[in-house]
Amino acid sequence: MHSTTEELFDFIASELARFAAKESARFRWPQGRKGEIGFTFSFPVRQTSIDSGIFIKWTKGFAVSGTAGKDVVECLKEAMKRQGLDMRVSALVNDAVGTLAGAHYWDEDVVVAVILGTGTNACYIERMDAIAKMGKLADGSGKTIINTEWGAFSTGLPLTVFDRDMDSESINPGEQIFEKTISGMYLGEIVRRVLLKMAKASALFGYPVPDKLSTPFVLRTPDLCAMQQDDSKDLKEVETILSNTIGATYSTLGARKIVVEVCDTIVKRGGRLAGAGIVGILQKMERDSKGLVFGKRTVVAMDGGLYEHYPQYRNYLKEAVTELLGFEISRNVIIEHTKDGSGIGAALLAASNSKHVS
Repeated sequence: MHSTTEELFDFIASELARFAAKESARFRWPQGRKGEIGFTFSFPVRQTSIDSGIFIKWTKGFAVSGTAGKDVVECLKEAMKRQGLDMRVSALVNDAVGTLAGAHYWDEDVVVAVILGTGTNACYIERMDAIAKMGKLADGSGKTIINTEWGAFSTGLPLTVFDRDMDSESINPGEQIFEKTISGMYLGEIVRRVLLKMAKASALFGYPVPDKLSTPFVLRTPDLCAMQQDDSKDLKEVETILSNTIGATYSTLGARKIVVEVCDTIVKRGGRLAGAGIVGILQKMERDSKGLVFGKRTVVAMDGGLYEHYPQYRNYLKEAVTELLGFEISRNVIIEHTKDGSGIGAALLAASNSKHVS
């Protein structure tokens, strides 16, 4: 995450080489034919074709040097050459687009895809005639995929002092604000900041305040999830996590209950904001189609570890969608988990763009 472009892509290529070697007995290409792959790249690029894209900026805490203005496919191609891999990138795919493509392949009612993991993004199927910048190129009948990069939405969001402080100390202050309020990388850090202030003000964990509680990102979102799953009478799992992660060797049952409530508050906000984002996309699609979305089965494909593994987050998201759309309309909106959807979608798109498809 904090290396050079060459080091990062060499790592990717070396893992690919290891996988290819392990699977070589199952997949053999005819003489003279290259292996073809789909490349899921989960960061903003200016996509110039199906198999090329100019890097724009890093998100999700990455700070890799030397990538600005480079074609990420070329970066991977050069790394594969250094690894002795004779493969061709047939499709460069954003993770949200890959999820949409993979899920839509099996279910034509899938029209939106959302990634909720370390970072977040969403995309949807749009009518060409609804895209103002297309102008006369829109023929009125075609459709395309809009990659929203919604993690970068950064204005108009209600923020707390904890959000603002975390943002100001990040590697990209003022950017990716929506991502910083709803995605897995940041939820644990927001909770840590809240607990630190409470510990200083009220001796939540006794005196002195545990030193590790002042360490950025020491508390991770999986820790929040584990604490919220603790249904024991004395919240023993919460006590263990607090001791192991932030060095809180002393905590009363009352303090542990407060910790769980803080986790729930931050996670509830994140899930509801994500649900509001989904509703915003669906409402736009409904408006552009003049009422052809909400009257039928409409599927939102979800991928990412945060959505998959955090049941409270998942429930809050779905509750927000129902609340904002109303019960009748929301009955037609199906939110489905699509495990590894982005990778499967990338493979399908690579196959469809293969040089060997007749």
